This record gives sequence, C-alpha cells and structure tokens, in this order.
Amino acid sequence: MSKGQGFGFGLGKMKELTEAFKKAQQVQEGAKKLQEELEQMEIMGESGGGLVKVVMSGNQEPRRVEISPDVLGEGAEVLSDLVTAAMKDAYVKSTATMRERMEELTAGLQIPGM
Repeated sequence: MSKGQGFGFGLGKMKELTEAFKKAQQVQEGAKKLQEELEQMEIMGESGGGLVKVVMSGNQEPRRVEISPDVLGEGAEVLSDLVTAAMKDAYVKSTATMRERMEELTAGLQIPGM
C-alpha cells in the first residue's frame, strides 16, 4: 500500500458514500410513504362482465367481494370460478400497481437487484 492512500477512501469516495446514504434514506422514506398509500388504495378485479368484483388494497389485502344477484342462480361451481377469477384479476392489478410505484420511487438510482 502506498503512503497516503489509507484504506482506499479518499475524499471523493467519502462524498460518494455520503450521497449513497442520502439516496438510501430518501428511498426508505419514500417506501414508508408508499406503503401507507398502498394500504389506502382500493383496486378492483372483476369477472363475468362485472357480475363478481373483488376489492383489494394496493398491497394485496382483501377488502370486500361484491356478487351480483344475477349470478346467484348459476350454482356454487360457477360462482366459485367467478370469485377466483375476480381475485386473480385484483391481485394482478394490485401487484402491477405496487411494482409501478416502486419503479417510480427508485427511478434513476443504481440499486443492485432492482
């Protein structure tokens, strides 16, 4: 090791490290705010042309199921299939929303694995 090099942390490296910590803190604060927003969101999935609707939060917490009286006479199997399809639709929309919002939050950052 040559004299004056220390452990490889010159002033430039310290500035980069400080900036990285600031960005990480901003992302952490943004992630907390985003989590709160996702908890408040209501995302609807539907099936059967709107006969069955499932509402989830932005973080996939089930909120409610709405079933049209028009579908009740179709039998348990059909109703089960429609509820399952509406749940899948709500889940896909909810996860897509979460992913989009996280991408917005981390836009421009060089974070490994994201």
